[in-house]
Amino acid sequence: MKAKRGHDEQHLDLTGEAGTGFRLMLRQNRINGLDLSVILAILVPQSTQVFRLRRYNGRSHQHTNAIENERFYDFHIHLATERYQAIGAREDAYARPTARYGDFHGALDCLFADANFSVPPKAQGDLFDQVEGGLR
Repeated sequence: MKAKRGHDEQHLDLTGEAGTGFRLMLRQNRINGLDLSVILAILVPQSTQVFRLRRYNGRSHQHTNAIENERFYDFHIHLATERYQAIGAREDAYARPTARYGDFHGALDCLFADANFSVPPKAQGDLFDQVEGGLR
């Protein structure tokens, strides 16, 4: 991860089984461990845009689902929805609270499970360190 304005950040471009380009974006605040984002986005062909499919956020801020008029302050998972795009919101504006993770590494593990990632036994670079009981 690279230091950037008070947090550590890393982007990793990936290719799916069908050749689709994806980007994994990771961010962790250096002071507040609850301020985190683990994002999976699709790379929009013939452009520099990314479309966020899923975003796993920490418990560092209140989230509001505008359509449902719901507010919560918890770990939460954002999902791309057509309903929120139809009202002009960001594609992943909708979120659900979760108790499935409580830190950065847990959020990464959840994304890997939800998006059906296949992590090689010896993942490359500094992004992953294999340890017993999960990815770190």
